[in-house]
Amino acid sequence: MASLKDIRNRIGSVKSIQQVTRAMKMVAAAKMRKAQERMEQARPYADRLKSEILTLLPDVDRSLLELLDVREIKRTAIVVITSDRGLAGSFNTNIIKRAEEEIAEFGKENVDLFCIGRRGYEYFKNRNYNIIEDHTDFWAELDYNHSIKIGNGIISHFTSRKVDQIRVVYNEFKNVMVQEIIAETLLPLTLDDDAQIESTERIYEPSKELIIKSLIPLDINVQIWRYLLESFASEQAARMVAMENATLNAGDLIRDLTRQFNNARQAAITTEILEIVGGAEALKQE
Repeated sequence: MASLKDIRNRIGSVKSIQQVTRAMKMVAAAKMRKAQERMEQARPYADRLKSEILTLLPDVDRSLLELLDVREIKRTAIVVITSDRGLAGSFNTNIIKRAEEEIAEFGKENVDLFCIGRRGYEYFKNRNYNIIEDHTDFWAELDYNHSIKIGNGIISHFTSRKVDQIRVVYNEFKNVMVQEIIAETLLPLTLDDDAQIESTERIYEPSKELIIKSLIPLDINVQIWRYLLESFASEQAARMVAMENATLNAGDLIRDLTRQFNNARQAAITTEILEIVGGAEALKQE
């Protein structure tokens, strides 16, 4: 049985950890609010831009732009968006698991990876996956220039015909408690079979073709920017929930240890009393 000193030291250690997890929860909550605001500002623009492109796409010859080139899929690139840090529950584990499912579908030898975030990069690097690019240690200074840099690498890899499609695996922010893992095709841009395209009579200047040529590269960067914002907000939400659970668990452990400490102290006092009484009885008999 642990001594009173050992139990007291454990209680002190758990209390210190509880203070850390409580502070981390508050920091994550503050970061999440800012990230959520930026994400909610980006969503309408990204959705409207995508909607306008899809409206024009049926009337445009795909051969005009390499980013619209639909090919037989022989090789695929997957963009995996994780975080640089842990302590976010199953946030990174679920993303990596879904990415592995995507890779298994095409075959490891037929997949190139763009790893965004240290956790995903280290995982796939240690298992000898074919990593084309990695982007880490930028989340604290996240801005639109990062999406442009990442987008340029992805576009170049597709237009050079090294792969036939680009897939993205990321966490989409639903609310504080729910983040949904999404796996979707970024390139080439295609219409879903069930997509409802609103028919409008508009006059486009200078022409639909030139508009598409200018909007498609912009749309790629905007979509990547949205992926990054969604993922960052999801990470902070997951970390906030994980740290809240850790704080509550620490409180439960402190109560259990305190109860154990009180029982041990009571047992020690009882033992001392019995020893005193036994000693007194022995003296009387002498």
